[in-house]
Parts: sequence; structure tokens; C-alpha cells
Amino acid sequence: MASKNSGTQGKSPKKVNLLDQNAIKNLLDESITEKFPENKDFLFYVVLSALLQVITYTKEKNAILFTHPPPGSFHTTGLIVSSKLPRFSDMLTLTVASADPKSVASNKPVQLTKSVTEWLVHQGGILVEGLFSKDVERLIDDYAADRKRK
Repeated sequence: MASKNSGTQGKSPKKVNLLDQNAIKNLLDESITEKFPENKDFLFYVVLSALLQVITYTKEKNAILFTHPPPGSFHTTGLIVSSKLPRFSDMLTLTVASADPKSVASNKPVQLTKSVTEWLVHQGGILVEGLFSKDVERLIDDYAADRKRK
């Protein structure tokens, strides 16, 4: 059987009033903060994860797909497909835009806003992929047609 103070060897035990919930929480919080600087690998992981989250949020935003330019194409930029479904709304907005909007080869973004109920069967919430695919293909064709009009 392990001793009660195996993690606190050489330190005096910390006492707390067991009837005071805030004192118990503060004692536990202090115990965590004392051990935190010892674990530098974890600190590095937390900082790196936070940095990646910031980059993802600022660069990708609502993007669900990044593409490369088609092989043999003269264009140097791919596409970004993004979606947005506001809270408490059934209207989904799909957007196709250039991955590099400052490029000469980029077009204006094209959007499609439709109710998700048009793509879902009401019994069971099953996606009707054929209808959804046609709408997405039409959106991509609209983006490509805008490129040809330039």
C-alpha cells in the first residue's frame, strides 16, 4: 500500500477545512499550479496547440476543402470551399472562392444559400446525395463560367 504523502515527500502536508468548498478548490488549484512548471513538455504542447488553433481560425475560418489547381492548368491557385450554417437557422451557405484572392487568375467568390431541408429526407434525416451533389456541381460550374467570361 502506498503512503499517503508519496507525492509530497519532504514537504509539509496541506490542510483544508473540509466544510469549505472554495478552500478545497483553491487547495487543489494551487497543487496543480505548483506541478505545472515542472512539466515543460506539456506546456510546450499547450502553447503549440493554441498557436495552431489561432492559425486555423484566422486562415481557414469556415473552409471545409482546399484544392490544388487542376493538372495542366495555367492557373496557379486552387479553390476554397466553405460552408456556413448560422445557429438556429436551416439556411446553409456554400461558397467557392479562389485560394489566393489577390491572384490575377482568381474570380469573384460564388455563393449558394439553400435550406438544408431540401437535401434531407424528413423521416430519419437521410441526406439525398444526388440533389446535394447537383447543387455543388452547379456552384463550381458557376465559378468556372465566371472565369471564362473574363
